[in-house]
Amino acid sequence: MLGTLAKWLRFLGYDTAYPGPLDDTALLEQAKKEGRVLLTRDRQLAGRTSGGLGIRSDQLEEQLEEVRRAFGITAQDALSRCSVCNAEITRLPPEEAKGKVPDAVLARHTEFWRCPDCERVYWKGSHFEALERQIAAWTKDGALP
Repeated sequence: MLGTLAKWLRFLGYDTAYPGPLDDTALLEQAKKEGRVLLTRDRQLAGRTSGGLGIRSDQLEEQLEEVRRAFGITAQDALSRCSVCNAEITRLPPEEAKGKVPDAVLARHTEFWRCPDCERVYWKGSHFEALERQIAAWTKDGALP
């Protein structure tokens, strides 16, 4: 399973689908229909698709490096997508964040973003700062290590 990799590719700004359980044929058809690159740990499945990538490692940092080497991913659009549903997040005026975030968060922050699909609200709190630090640790000049 590559759910953590999918989430981190979203954090890095990549349109990353992570479908529910599908048989191999349905998965290949969905990837082709949506014009997606298939990332999989299943070597047989990886061999059945052109342009896909068989991920060898079970360690996130190594998985990201495999994807970077294969496709040249960067962190140029980092933190621009919802980590839950993959939609591009949009700015949310602070007055519209009222009732959607805890009052203490509203009192401390002035910048908010919202997912237009799942309505999740984001702000630059400690979790955001931790994500930025992790992305910075992985990047050099906008490219992953």
